Amino acid sequence: MRRGRWEDKLRMKFYHKSCPEAEETVREIVSQKVKTNPSLAPKLLRVHYHDCFVRGCDASLLLDSVSGKPDSEKEARPNLSLSGFEIIDEIKSLLEDKCPQTVSCADILTLAARDAVSYQFGRPLWNVFTGRLDGKVSLASEAVRDLPSAGANFTSLQTLFAESDLDVVDLVALSGAHTIGTAHCGVFGRRLLNFTGKGDTDPSLNSSYASFLKSKCSDKSLRVNSSAEVGMDPTGPLTFDSGYFVSLLQQKGLFTSDAALLTDPSAASIASVFQDSESFLAQFGRSMIKMSSIKVLTLGDEGGEIRDNCRVIN
Repeated sequence: MRRGRWEDKLRMKFYHKSCPEAEETVREIVSQKVKTNPSLAPKLLRVHYHDCFVRGCDASLLLDSVSGKPDSEKEARPNLSLSGFEIIDEIKSLLEDKCPQTVSCADILTLAARDAVSYQFGRPLWNVFTGRLDGKVSLASEAVRDLPSAGANFTSLQTLFAESDLDVVDLVALSGAHTIGTAHCGVFGRRLLNFTGKGDTDPSLNSSYASFLKSKCSDKSLRVNSSAEVGMDPTGPLTFDSGYFVSLLQQKGLFTSDAALLTDPSAASIASVFQDSESFLAQFGRSMIKMSSIKVLTLGDEGGEIRDNCRVIN
């Protein structure tokens, strides 16, 4: 694979000599966990996404808040529903026993996200270039500012992605991650019951799908049950495939940010192509390589380290 400028600081098999069992260890633990609980695949993928869009892929999201200091990224509202941190902790602990102070939390998270999604296929869906360092700064305020919102329009999404050197193809492909996982009704409830503040439903939402969502998300008084959950892809929330795009083109995108892809002719055209699973999976892998290389810290960069514990700086 040709290496782009966004990959120049990372390389394949970075730990080949320093910790030869690193990647295998991540893959084995993640595979065991996902086999037992398939819902962990979207959870680990989501943690990786939310980490990379704030300060780049530096595992700053994994840091716990410290008393007397500003809240860490974990405490930001968009991150309160994240989970799966204990799996990264387990992998880190085992690798510290095997190769102390060698494998970064940022690389573990990047590998874990790939391996979680790839489990159902029995093979890695994309290459992971390694050599990241862990960041030392984690601020909830930056997460609120920099994370793409489920309520964002196309212009906002395109701008946020462009700031990380991700283009429209990447935006559409990475949105396809919504083919697995669930979402709380509170995140999109306004589209169902109070879109313009008049008790109406978003007209861009497929009417039968809207009725289905209302049956799952509202109580008898037609109020949103914020804690209720539905699959993000109506074709099935645990299978990583092109079902998201098939649904999207039927106006069954769950979030405003999903529906927004259809408001741009170029993005809509790309989404149509991605209804083919082979095309989607190939591009998703390429876009994940780009995303996981956002603003990485590597050897020689100030502000980076290899944490002993992913939750605290050394």
